[in-house]
Amino acid sequence: MKYNRRNFIAISGLASTALFIPNFLKAFERVNKGLLQTDKGKKLVVVQLSGGNDGLNTVVPYRNDIYYSGRQGIAVQRNQVITLNDELGLNPNLTAFKKLYDNANLAVINNVGYPNPDRSHFRSMDIWQTASGANDYVRSGWVGRFLDAQCADCNNAYHAIEVDDTLSLAMKGDKKTGIALRDPARLYNSTAEKYFADTVASYKAHGSATDTDLNYLYKTMVETVSSADYIYKESKVYKSDVEYPQTDFAKNLKTVAELIVGGIDTDVFYVSLGSFDTHVNQVSQQNRLLGQLSDGLDAFVTDLKMNDRFKDVLIMTFSEFGRRVKQNASNGTDHGTANNIFMMSGALSKPGIYNDSPNLNDLDEGDLKYHIDFRSLYATVLNKWLNANDEQILGGKFEHVSVI
Repeated sequence: MKYNRRNFIAISGLASTALFIPNFLKAFERVNKGLLQTDKGKKLVVVQLSGGNDGLNTVVPYRNDIYYSGRQGIAVQRNQVITLNDELGLNPNLTAFKKLYDNANLAVINNVGYPNPDRSHFRSMDIWQTASGANDYVRSGWVGRFLDAQCADCNNAYHAIEVDDTLSLAMKGDKKTGIALRDPARLYNSTAEKYFADTVASYKAHGSATDTDLNYLYKTMVETVSSADYIYKESKVYKSDVEYPQTDFAKNLKTVAELIVGGIDTDVFYVSLGSFDTHVNQVSQQNRLLGQLSDGLDAFVTDLKMNDRFKDVLIMTFSEFGRRVKQNASNGTDHGTANNIFMMSGALSKPGIYNDSPNLNDLDEGDLKYHIDFRSLYATVLNKWLNANDEQILGGKFEHVSVI
C-alpha cells in the first residue's frame, strides 16, 4: 500500500473506529524491558457511581431524628437497615457489603469531599477524575498521570483498562493513556478484519510513512493490533465458573476478574454504574442500582477469593457528589456535596467504619460538610497500594489515611 493522503482518509475511519473502542490504545506485550515500575501483584479496581449517589440512604444514620424528619417520604426505615454499629447501617439492598464488613474486608469512609464543592455533574466529575482543586482546570486524569509517572520508559506496555466503550478523563495522562474496551474478543475481532490486518502488514513492511500524520496513524494501528491480541489471549487464560448477575455492571466485573485471575499485567481497572441522579422518586431507582452494585461485587469478590486474589485487589467506590440532607418535593434529593466512599480488599489495615458519622446538626446551607479530602484517598492508594509517588502525581501533598 502506498502511503499518501488518500490512504490516510480511507483508513482514518477504520482506525478511528478501532481507536474509539480502546481510545488511544497503547501496545502491550510481555517483554522483559520497559515494564511498569510498581508492585506487579497489586490491582486497583475503581467503581464510579455516576450521577451523584445519595450517601445518606446508602450508609444510613438510623438513630438520627434529623435524618428522618428531613426525609419523611424516602428515608430507610430503622427496621429495614442492616446495622453496622449503634449509629450507622447499610441500605437493605447492600447485603453483600454486610458480609464484607463482618469479614473485615470493608472500610466505610464518611464525609469525603473537597473545598468549595461544585454541584454540576460534569464539573464535579472532572474534579474527581483529575484530582484537581475546584477552581483548577486540568486536562489529565489522576490514573493517567500515574501511568505518566510510573511508565515513562515503558516499551509496548499498557497498565490501565476501563471496561466501557469510551475512555474516562481519569484514565488520560499527558503522555500515556488507558484503554477502553467492553469485550476483549470483540476488540480482537475488529482489529483482525482483513483490511485492517493488510494495512498494518503493509506499514510494517515499509517501516514508516513520510507523512507525519500518516506515520502516527499507522503506528497507532500497529499498537492497537498488538494490544488487542495480547488482551484477548490473556482473557482466555481463565474463564470464571462463578454465577454473575445478568447486568452490564456484573458482566463488566466478570471481565475484570477473568483478566486479573488470568494474570494480565494491568494495574488499574475502571468500571461504572449509574445513573444515581435521583431527583424524582428516588427510592426505587437507588434501591435497584444499589442492588446491582451489591450483587455484582458479591460475585466479583467470590471469584477473587476462590482464586486467592482478593488480598491483591483493592476496590474503591466513588461518586461525584452526595445529595442534600432534606428530600425535595418530588420524593427525591437534589445535588449535594460530601459523601461516603467504600474500600474493599482482603488486605485492609483498618476495616470497619473509619471515621465519624455525618453531623446533621452542622450543615453548610443544607449540605454535609466534608472532613476528608478525596485526594487524601487517592494519595493513599497511589503511595501505599500502587507504590507510586503520590505528591508528584497529584501535584501536592495530601494526608494519607490508615485504611490500607
